[in-house]
Amino acid sequence: MAEIRKRLVFHGRVQGVGFRYTAKHLAGSLGLTGWVRNEYDGTVRMEVQGRQALIYKLMEGLNRGMYISIDWIDEEEIPVVEESRFRVC
Repeated sequence: MAEIRKRLVFHGRVQGVGFRYTAKHLAGSLGLTGWVRNEYDGTVRMEVQGRQALIYKLMEGLNRGMYISIDWIDEEEIPVVEESRFRVC
């Protein structure tokens, strides 16, 4: 399957609950690349790249977090870039 890249904005209780480091751990275990960061408006922005099925596994795993509560996700497909890891910004 071809790789895709998605820009995701997570809304809900997503800051101060370990969201970014959970995302980094899950993405690394799934072989995904990209980055995640907190935004000033209380959302979390992520760009993630890999197979679509694995990106959805990442999103499912984040939604199962003990303290994380995702109300909704804005999602946009964007061009693939060259990178080698997933990082917290």
